[in-house]
Amino acid sequence: MNSIACSVVSAVIVVLSLRGLAHPHVAPGDVIGPDNAAKVADLLSPGNLRLVQQGMQLDVIATDKLEWPPPYQSATEKYASQVSLGPTGEIQNYVAGLPFPLIDANDPLAAIKIMWNFSFRPLYTDDIDVRFAEIASFTPASKGTPGSYMTIGHFAFYNNIGRIEVPPFPTDPNGVASGIRYRFGYYPLLEPAGIRGYGMIRYRHIDPEMEDNTWVYNPHTRKLRRQTPQILSDAIAAIMVGISGEAGVFGATAAVTTIDPDSYFGFAARLQDYNFKFLGEKSMLASVHAKNSPARPCPFDGGRTICPEDWEIRHIYAIEATAKPGRDVSIPRRILYIDSEGWFITASDQYDRDGKLWKTIAAFHTYRDRPVPDAKVAIYPYKRMFQLALVDEDLQLGYSSVIFMPGRETPERECWYIDMGVVDNTFLQPQALVNAGH
Repeated sequence: MNSIACSVVSAVIVVLSLRGLAHPHVAPGDVIGPDNAAKVADLLSPGNLRLVQQGMQLDVIATDKLEWPPPYQSATEKYASQVSLGPTGEIQNYVAGLPFPLIDANDPLAAIKIMWNFSFRPLYTDDIDVRFAEIASFTPASKGTPGSYMTIGHFAFYNNIGRIEVPPFPTDPNGVASGIRYRFGYYPLLEPAGIRGYGMIRYRHIDPEMEDNTWVYNPHTRKLRRQTPQILSDAIAAIMVGISGEAGVFGATAAVTTIDPDSYFGFAARLQDYNFKFLGEKSMLASVHAKNSPARPCPFDGGRTICPEDWEIRHIYAIEATAKPGRDVSIPRRILYIDSEGWFITASDQYDRDGKLWKTIAAFHTYRDRPVPDAKVAIYPYKRMFQLALVDEDLQLGYSSVIFMPGRETPERECWYIDMGVVDNTFLQPQALVNAGH
């Protein structure tokens, strides 16, 4: 067995030891809510703790394992030994799989290695099409009813590198020709009617010196426009107002949305725009074997979060992400909590320019062979990871948004089509926004 295979096996042994992981403050069967939130103060991010204090209920279950998809495991064993970091932290010689299977907490480069692992996480590798995601947004006066409800036709990615399941692999020739690592798009918005047809496409480049390219389509003016990278840390509503040229074009329903494109899936900004600091590793609560799909709005806080849901003790890496000087972003500092087995973000706290806690994200994942029990197409030969929901709350102003994947009211609930070849590069061309938005 070669050295990298031994390293991966060693890493798997460590991960498997997490099964049954215990903590003196909680045990399987415990129910955590506002009355006993202090019991888990050291097991949640400060922002997520606030969500519990406001009503979000956690049902504590035994820790269980997450296994990588077999093709991802094989790619890691084959390619990880050749991966390295360049002088500015850029990844070099990456082909596919997890770039850095073993993380040494004493390594001065641990933080950026963890972030590259997150960037190439096993959630998906080739392509995804998340159909009919829904965003319920709340104002402080919502009283249990969303202030707005959005439905998005597609959240879609296509990766040109790191491909392991759908030809061409491991690299699409388009990646070499275009220099684009991946294309992402969300389009078209289907409701509410006032913003129907809106969409965005974003390109991430292989060259670390190249900024993302972003286009948005405004259905009211029927114009496709390029956007500056800075706007990607603003909420969706801010982008809508920005492309309209005047506030209020999209109506009050858009103004309550808190989620920003740089926070999709917990963190979606360019790694090169941030400095990362390793804050440590610890046992924390996270929802990674969620029992409800579609996710259920929490009845104890007016639907502002997801609950009751299963949470378990996980081995988590805490990473501080601080925007580099000269980067004019709305969220200059984030604390990211990354699962050491699934390599996805379980929680994120975001701080404003005065250093005060501003927003918090709680992500809800599950692990199964299909996204919903009654799936007929999106069925996989092995269990894999799915993100079922994401909560983004402005703790200062009381606004919040909940993304449901799959949506609760949509005509098609299978939602997650992962590495099935349903998305290609042409699906994520700027002209696709125009065609879909008409």
